[in-house]
Amino acid sequence: MFRRDITRFEDCLERMDECPLGAGALAGSTHPLDRQRTAELLGFARPTDNSLDSVSDRDFAIEFLSVCSILMMHLSRFSEEIILWCSREFKFIDLDDAYSTGSSIMPQKKNPDVAELVRGKTGRVYGSLITLLTVMKGIPLAYNKDIQEDKECVFDAIDTVELCVPVFSAMLDTMTVRPENMANAAAGGFINATDCADYLAKKGIPFRDAYTLVGRLVNHCIATGQTLDTLPLEEYQALSPAFGEDVYQALSLNTCVSQRKTTGGPAHDEVLRQIARIRAFVEERSGQ
Repeated sequence: MFRRDITRFEDCLERMDECPLGAGALAGSTHPLDRQRTAELLGFARPTDNSLDSVSDRDFAIEFLSVCSILMMHLSRFSEEIILWCSREFKFIDLDDAYSTGSSIMPQKKNPDVAELVRGKTGRVYGSLITLLTVMKGIPLAYNKDIQEDKECVFDAIDTVELCVPVFSAMLDTMTVRPENMANAAAGGFINATDCADYLAKKGIPFRDAYTLVGRLVNHCIATGQTLDTLPLEEYQALSPAFGEDVYQALSLNTCVSQRKTTGGPAHDEVLRQIARIRAFVEERSGQ
């Protein structure tokens, strides 16, 4: 998601990289201005192409605010994960004290302040986008005083994003991951039920029938307080003779993950490939 955000900012810059100098109030100038040269001197890629549009256009600001809003939406979604993961019910991660605070009444509680504030400030950036869209919706061509409302929206969005991104990154850098808790959570909830149906399908049972058999198997486990990992083989085979000793290896979490090695999947080597691609992307942008 964040890689797409970076490329959106780059795309936005490409369309924004035009110099309006020389467009005048709306119809250019009678003086022999070299707009190409003035654009070059000011560091722009090119001059704007139409003087009337140059004065009345705020698409560049709206697009920029849209990109900021999408970025904040991604930060907000990630923040929601962080808030859930550091709760007592999940306990997948612990946040550093520098990025959380104690509760005002519960001494044992640590609040994920940064994540909650980023999640909240997302609405502020959304508001800037909606404000400018609303301002521009009925304005005729050329400049109208309404358009001066663009400054506050853009500046506030920039301030908010520049505040959220570095502190969010620092929160991630300093958090502690609890893989043992993640593994324990993954072991419950019959997360390997689909793999059980796939196991039967590979034994020649049509998947629709395998699906039904595993549903009955899960109901049996729930009724007897067992999991697919702990269910005795004879109970598997009572439901279907297709089950063999290899079912436990097929349903282990390591197998469930390692077998999902299609492009973009969670298998170890595939995750390393994705990480390497992201690192290369970051290094390329860092060198620019």
